[in-house]
Amino acid sequence: MSINFKKIAKEFGTPVYIYDFNYMKEQYRSLKEAFEGQKSLITYAIKANSNLSVIANFAKEGSGADCVSIGEVKRALLAGVEPYKIMFSGVGKSYDELKEALELKILMVNVESQAELYLLEEVAKELGVEARVSIRVNPNVDPKTHPYISTGLHENKFGVDIDMAKRMYIYSKNSQNLDPVGIHFHIGSQLTNLEPIAEAAEIIADLVRSLKAIDIDIKFFDVGGGLGVRYSDEVLIKPKDYANAIKKAIKGLDLTIICEPGRYLTANGGYLLTKVLYEKQNGNKRFTIVDAAMNDLLRPSLYNAYHRIEVIDKDGELTETDIVGPICESGDFLGKNILMPELEGGDLLVVYSAGAYGFTMSSNYNTRPRVCEVAIEDGNTRVIRRRETFEDLIEQEKLYLQN
Repeated sequence: MSINFKKIAKEFGTPVYIYDFNYMKEQYRSLKEAFEGQKSLITYAIKANSNLSVIANFAKEGSGADCVSIGEVKRALLAGVEPYKIMFSGVGKSYDELKEALELKILMVNVESQAELYLLEEVAKELGVEARVSIRVNPNVDPKTHPYISTGLHENKFGVDIDMAKRMYIYSKNSQNLDPVGIHFHIGSQLTNLEPIAEAAEIIADLVRSLKAIDIDIKFFDVGGGLGVRYSDEVLIKPKDYANAIKKAIKGLDLTIICEPGRYLTANGGYLLTKVLYEKQNGNKRFTIVDAAMNDLLRPSLYNAYHRIEVIDKDGELTETDIVGPICESGDFLGKNILMPELEGGDLLVVYSAGAYGFTMSSNYNTRPRVCEVAIEDGNTRVIRRRETFEDLIEQEKLYLQN
C-alpha cells in the first residue's frame, strides 16, 4: 500500500505513528491459516501495541489476547475480545490483579512461580471458584536472539524448570480451587531460527505426555510468541514451517495450540513519521535533529535496535548522519551513521517497522506530550489516539499543587 506521508504530516502534524490495519489483518490471517487443520487460538500479545483500535482490529478477526497486566486484560475486553480468549501472563501478578482476573472469567492464568500458584489458590478459595491454570515452563533453550528479549533460559526471570513444573501440576490437580488446563513456554522475541522453537516444543510436549500419564489432562499447548520480522536483512521463519514444527512436536496429543504473536502482527505495519528541525556539524560528525525522540521510540536507545529510515522526496549526495532527537540525553537517537542527502528544516523522515514496541514503550520524559496515532484502513485515515497536550501531562499533578 502506498502511503501519502506528506498529506498525513500536513493533516496530523509530526511526530505521528501510522498503522496499516490491512497489513496487520493479513499477518494475522497468514498465521491462522498456517495452523489450519489443527485446533488453535491466536492470542495477540497486547504489549506490542496496546492501542484499543489495534486490539479491536484483531478481535474482529477472531483473535484472543495475551495480557501481562490487569490493565491489558481490561483493554482487551473493552476492545471486544471475548473473555474465554484472554490469558493473563507475567511474572509479578498481585493479589488484586489475580482477584479481578478471576472475577472477569478469563480463559486462564499463566502462572510463573510456586509462590504465585499458592496466591492464586488462596484468591480462588476466597471467591469460591476454581481457577483455570497454565504453568509457564522454562525449557532452558537458547533462542539465539538479543539477551534483553531472551526468556527461555534458566538465567532469565521467566517460568519454572521442568521438575518444579511437575510438582506444581500435581499440586494443582489435588487442589479444590485450581484446574490445570494448560502449559506454556516462550523462549524469546524476534526469533529467526526455527530450531530452538522446535526443540522447546518437543521438550514441553514430552512433559505433557508425562502429565497425561498421571491423569493431568492438559488441553492447551501455549507456544508463546516471538516470531521475528524483517528490520533489515533478517531471514525469517515461514508461518507454515513454524506451525508444522509445533504440530510435529504434539503429534498424537489432543491439544489446542495457542500462539501469542505481537511483533509479527504489528511491527512492519507501523511507521513513525518525523520532521527535520535542523542539521549541525561537530567537527567531522554530522547530526540531523528531528522532532521525534527516544521518548517516542525507545528501541534504538534501549537495544541499539536498527530501524530503516528514509527521507521523503529528497535527492542528493549521500553522507552519514546520526538521526537524533531533542531529548537531553546522549542516548537519544533513532539511527546512527545513516546515509542521507543534505537535509533542512521541514524535510520528512519515515522510520519503518515501528508498529511494535513503539508507542507502547513511549513516555513523557522531558515533559514531552506523547504523539498522535493514526490508522489507515481500506484507503481511509483516522485518528485512533489524539496527540497529548501539556494540560494532559499536568492534570493529575495540579490537584495537589501547593504554592
